[in-house]
Amino acid sequence: MKIRVIIIILATITLASCTNDPIPKPRGYFRIDHPEKGYEEYQSNCDFRFERPKYSYIEKSRSAKGDDSCWFNLVVPSIHAKIHFTYLPVRNNLADYMDDAYNFAYQHNIKSSGIKRTMIHNDSANVHGIVYDLKGNVASPLQFYVTDSTDHFLRGALYFSRVPNADSLSPSLDFIREDMIHLMNTTRWE
Repeated sequence: MKIRVIIIILATITLASCTNDPIPKPRGYFRIDHPEKGYEEYQSNCDFRFERPKYSYIEKSRSAKGDDSCWFNLVVPSIHAKIHFTYLPVRNNLADYMDDAYNFAYQHNIKSSGIKRTMIHNDSANVHGIVYDLKGNVASPLQFYVTDSTDHFLRGALYFSRVPNADSLSPSLDFIREDMIHLMNTTRWE
């Protein structure tokens, strides 16, 4: 009798586990192979230089006024990213530029789930700034500026040419963030 009960129980378990009910799979994303890290110096004609990633290139841009200015994009084609740069000379208006950088970053607060600010200080090169890391599905997840506090102000904002999805962009964002920190730390004023 005991053996018959055990056989019935095993048969029931076996039959119950062999159903063809569909099981949803978690959403997956394509694997992204990032290029090997490497840097080369970019010498601008606007009184500054820095080390940019070797797998990027500089694309000239026009200012909001339409003139040839010190506005440019750093393009990283392998991850479909573009960092928009604006260089402005400081003429007793540093507070205005810093307020603008803050306001540009916090315009994304509607979509952002948080904003983390990190201070950058390289006293030997007289480079100081802030990195704004914007969390969530925002259009520009990384923004920053560097300045010498008297003559120079350089602002950058990262954009991906993809629909903002923090989960799928996270590996590329982490990858390019390292490059932007390196760029900020190697900025030199002329």
